Amino acid sequence: MELFTKHTGVAAPLDRVNVDTDAIIPKQFLRKIERTGFGAHLFHEWRYTDYEGTTENPDFILNKEPYHKATVLLARDNFGCGSSREHAPWALSDYGFRVIIAPSFADIFYNNCIKNGILLVRLKSSELDALFRQVERDPGVKVTADLKKQIVVGPDKKQYAFDINSFAKTCLLKGLDQIGWTLQFEDKISAFEEKMRKEKPWLNQV
Repeated sequence: MELFTKHTGVAAPLDRVNVDTDAIIPKQFLRKIERTGFGAHLFHEWRYTDYEGTTENPDFILNKEPYHKATVLLARDNFGCGSSREHAPWALSDYGFRVIIAPSFADIFYNNCIKNGILLVRLKSSELDALFRQVERDPGVKVTADLKKQIVVGPDKKQYAFDINSFAKTCLLKGLDQIGWTLQFEDKISAFEEKMRKEKPWLNQV
């Protein structure tokens, strides 16, 4: 996956609580197993006024200039709740989001995003309120997330510190999902397997 160190991008304010994974990527689009192509269906039922997705809803935030180019998403409590579908972070990533900032996230959704290279930042509701006000007052302003320093920098240059699990931070900084992390130890794994073949050859019998 793409590594994450620091990202600056246009921030879009999605002022809704309890945004579930079916809202992020509706169930009818889960038939593919590839990770690409889901961005077109992100927030489908909010972005479009028709089932086919040919007519944009002009009132939805991502259909407004300049938010359709946003790569940072400001959200509210319990973002990513609902079913555990990994297609939700795939859709967010495929659309172009690298950072999501909210007071709280559903646990499974949080872990799935980390595995797909998206940085999720938990800030206090009061801090999110300040960011929302700035972004809504001056559409198109940018927000920066610095993973190494563990800070978010608002349009007014005010800094907000955030916590993150050390393992998740390391994986993002190195661009490693769980498979990539395991492959770092391929030599040791091979050495262990060879040792087992010699010491316990019966384990290899079919």
